[in-house]
Amino acid sequence: MRWGLHPRGPGAAALAAARNLWVPPRLRCRPGWQGTTGRLLVRSVTGASNQLQSSNNGRYRDTVLLPQTSFPMKLLGQQQPDTELEIQQKCGFSELYSWQRERKAKTEFCLHDGPPYANGDPHVGHALNKVITEITSRQRGRQRERGGSGLPDPETMTQAESRGFNPLSHPGAPFEIFLNSFNRERECTSRGEQQAEGEAGSLLSVDLETGTCAHPLTPHKDSPLLPANHVTMTKGTGLVHTAPAHGMEDYSVASQHNLPTDCLVDEDGVFTDVAGPELQNKSVLEEGTDVVIKMLQASKHLLKEEKLVHSYPYDWRTKKPVVIRASKQWFVNITDIKATAKELLKKVKFIPGSALNAMVETMDRRPYWCISRQRVWGVPIPVFHHKTKDEFLINSQTTEHIIKLVEQHGSDVWWTLPPEQLLPEEVLSQVGGPDALEYAPGQDILDIWFDSGTSWSCVLPGTDQRADLYLEGKDQLGGWFQSSLLTSVAARKKAPFKTVVVHGFTLGEKGEKMSKSLGNVIDPDVVINGGQDPNKEPPYGADVLRWWVAESNVFTEVTISPSVLNAARDDISKLRNTLRFLLGNIAGFNPETDSVPVNDMYVIDQYMLHLLQDLANKITDAYKQYDFGKVVRLLRAFYTRELSSFYFSIIKDRLYCENADDPKRRSCQTALAETLDVVVRSVAPILPHLAEEVFQHIPYAKGKESVFRTGWIRTSSIWKKPGLEEAIESTCAMRDSFLGSIPGKNAAEYKVTLVIEPGLLFEIIEMLQAEETSSTSQLNELMMASQTTLLSQEPRSTTTDVIERKGTFLINLEGGDIREESSYKVIVTPTTKEKCPRCWKYTAESPDALSPPAAGRSLSKDAPEPWPRVQRDRVAREGSKPGFK
Repeated sequence: MRWGLHPRGPGAAALAAARNLWVPPRLRCRPGWQGTTGRLLVRSVTGASNQLQSSNNGRYRDTVLLPQTSFPMKLLGQQQPDTELEIQQKCGFSELYSWQRERKAKTEFCLHDGPPYANGDPHVGHALNKVITEITSRQRGRQRERGGSGLPDPETMTQAESRGFNPLSHPGAPFEIFLNSFNRERECTSRGEQQAEGEAGSLLSVDLETGTCAHPLTPHKDSPLLPANHVTMTKGTGLVHTAPAHGMEDYSVASQHNLPTDCLVDEDGVFTDVAGPELQNKSVLEEGTDVVIKMLQASKHLLKEEKLVHSYPYDWRTKKPVVIRASKQWFVNITDIKATAKELLKKVKFIPGSALNAMVETMDRRPYWCISRQRVWGVPIPVFHHKTKDEFLINSQTTEHIIKLVEQHGSDVWWTLPPEQLLPEEVLSQVGGPDALEYAPGQDILDIWFDSGTSWSCVLPGTDQRADLYLEGKDQLGGWFQSSLLTSVAARKKAPFKTVVVHGFTLGEKGEKMSKSLGNVIDPDVVINGGQDPNKEPPYGADVLRWWVAESNVFTEVTISPSVLNAARDDISKLRNTLRFLLGNIAGFNPETDSVPVNDMYVIDQYMLHLLQDLANKITDAYKQYDFGKVVRLLRAFYTRELSSFYFSIIKDRLYCENADDPKRRSCQTALAETLDVVVRSVAPILPHLAEEVFQHIPYAKGKESVFRTGWIRTSSIWKKPGLEEAIESTCAMRDSFLGSIPGKNAAEYKVTLVIEPGLLFEIIEMLQAEETSSTSQLNELMMASQTTLLSQEPRSTTTDVIERKGTFLINLEGGDIREESSYKVIVTPTTKEKCPRCWKYTAESPDALSPPAAGRSLSKDAPEPWPRVQRDRVAREGSKPGFK
C-alpha cells in the first residue's frame, strides 16, 4: 500500500513536491524517505532512562533478548599488549604485505618509506613517523617500500671548499674587518614627550670601505675594510673581524672579494705548524685562547680582557662546543637544476601546503650540496687521490669497474681490496702499474642523504614512475625530500613523488624538547609493554599509541605525556563498549537471510544508514588527505553521539522485547550489522588490533578472515536519503522540548501530546504514527514516552498538572526550494499507566500486568510462540492518511 498525502495547509504544489520525499513501503508500516536537506546534528538523549538494564533480575529474565557476546568489555593491564600480540600472530599481520603484493592489483599505491634509523633505539618521535606510515599503508592496502643506496655520478661532482656557520678567530688567520656603511640615529623621549630633534641625538656617517687595518700579530700585514650585510648596528659597534675558513658569512664575503681561505686548524681542533711555534698543537678552544691573549699582551695590542656570554654552536649529542673549519669536500653544483626542480615541485601536493614554501626556501639557500663525509662507515666515494700532487682520478671506466666489484662483493671492497685491484687494467697501466701506483683510494664516504636520496632508482622501476607518497618529518625538507628531488631531477628531469606529507616533532607535556638530559624521553616500548613499575608506567598497548598519533595534529609539534595517553585509552574504552553493544545485539542474526530491505526498515534505522554513508564518505576522504585527526574526530562524534547517546537509547525496547525474528527487530539488527561493519573498517587502519578482535567475534562471519583481507568500507547509494533528516530532526526538536520540561526524570513515566498546526511538518510527523495516540509507534519510540498523541489542534481540555512548551521548526527541502516554518506545542502530563515488569515501559494496566504486546503471549521459555500483533486501524482524519495493518 502507499502512503496517502492530501493537499492542505501549505498548498497542493508544495505537498506534491513533498510527496516525492516518500517511497511506498514493501512491508507493513515501513515508510521510505527521500529528499535533499542539510546535515543533521543529532542531540543526545537526556532525561530518558536506559530501560531493561536489570531486567534479567526476575521472572521475565528469559523472555527478553539481552545482548550476547564473548567479546570482553575491557582488557586490564598486561592483557592489552598480550592480546595484541596474540592477534598479530593469529591474523597474520606479518604476512599482509606479501599477500598484498601477490594480489597484483591493476594499480598499486607506492608509499616510499624513508631511510632506516642508524643510531640507537627508536624513540617516540620515530614511533610518530612509523605509525603515520603504518596507518597509511593499512588503509591503502597496497605497496610500501623502504629507501636504498646508490653510487654517485662522477659527472656531477666538483671539488670545492666547505662552509662554516660561526666565526672563529686566531692570530694566524686573515683579519679583515667587514663594515656596513651606516647612519646612526639615537632617539630620546622624556615624560612621554619627544624632545627637539637637535637634542635627540647625533647623526654619524662614515665610509671606510677603502681603508685598511694592520694585523696585531703579523708584521707588515694589512687587512682591508670591507662591507658586509650581516654586520649591523643592532649588535656591537658595526665593526667585526672575520676568519673565512671558520664561518659561513665570513666565507661568503671572502669569496666575493677573492680573499684567501687559509685554515690553520686540523681535524682535532688544534693549531697546525703554519700558525707558528707558539700556537702549534694548542687546542683552539682551551689553552690556545690563553696563548693568544699573552701574545697580544706582549705586542702591546691588548686593550681590554673581559669574559662574556654569547651564542656558540654546541654538538647536540655530546653537549660540547664545536670548531667549524674549512676542509676539502665533494660538492654538487645544483644551480643548473634548481630552477627545474622548483618548477616540478608546483605539480607535487604538499601536506601541509606550507611545506612547499619551506622546501623551496631551503633549496634557495643552497647553491651547492656537499655530498662527502668523513666517517668510519658508509658508501665510499670512488675517487683516487694522487699521492704527491693535488690531483684526483675518477672517470666512467673506474666507476664501472667499482660498480662490478660492489655487485659481486659488496661496498666493503673499497676498504679491503688492494688499491691496484680497485682500478681496471687499462687505467692501472697509465698510473704507474701495480708496483708503482701513483694513486690511493680516497677515504671519504657519501653523505647518507645522497645515498638514501637515490633510492627512488631502485624502488620505482621505469623512468616515468613516481611514488604516490613520501612521508617524513619536517627536518627532511632539507634532507631526504630534497636529496631525492635533486637526484631525480638531475638524472631524469622528474620529481620522484606525487605527494609529500610532512609531520612535526614530538615534545614533552609542557611543550619542551625531549632530551635524555632532561629526563623526559618517552620510550615507545615502555608505552606499549609497560615499565618496571606498572603503577607508574602501565602497559597501554600499541593501539593506544596509534590512537594518540592519529588524533594529534601531526603537521605541527605533537605533545605526549601520561595524561595524553590516558585520554587516548579512555577514548578507545568508549569505542570498545560501543562495539560490544553492536556485537551483542546481532547475535542470532544472519545478514544473508535476515536483513530487511532498506525501504522496508524503520525510519530511524533508515536514518542511521543515511548517516553511515555520509560518515563513510567523509572518513574515506579524510584518509585520502592523510588527515587522521579528522578520522578520529568523525568516529568519536559518531560513536559517542549518534550511536551511544542517541540511537542505542531509542532501540533497546525493540531489540530486547520483540520476537527474535520480528521484522521490527530485524530492521534494527540490519542497521546494527551495517554500522558495525562500517565502524570496524573505518577504525582498522588506526586500531588494527581492536578491529581484528571485533572481526573475530562477529557471529555470522565466515572463516574469521582478517579485516584487512576483506576490502574497504562498503555502503550503498540507496542509503542516502536526506529527506529523513527533516523527520528525525523535527521529532528530536520536539523531544528536546519534552525532555527539557522534566529535567532529571524518567521520560517513560509521562505521556506527551504534540500539537502541530496543519501543514508540511504535520504531514511529515504523521508518517511516523498512524493512530492519534500510540505507545508502539515509531514516533513514540523516538519520543521515548509512555504514549504519544499527535493532534493538529489544541485538545479541548487538559489536567492541572500539565506542562506545556512551544516552539517552531523550519522545513527545508529540495535544496531550499521548499521552505515552511511551522509552530508546535508539546503538552506533557504524568501517565496513568503502570510499569511493565518485563519491558519497564509505563504501558501496563496494573502493577502485575504486562504491556499490551506481551499480554496475550505465553512467556514460557519452552513455548516461544509468536507474539500477537496489535491491530492498528486506519484513522481517517481530514481525509485519508497513512495507516498500519
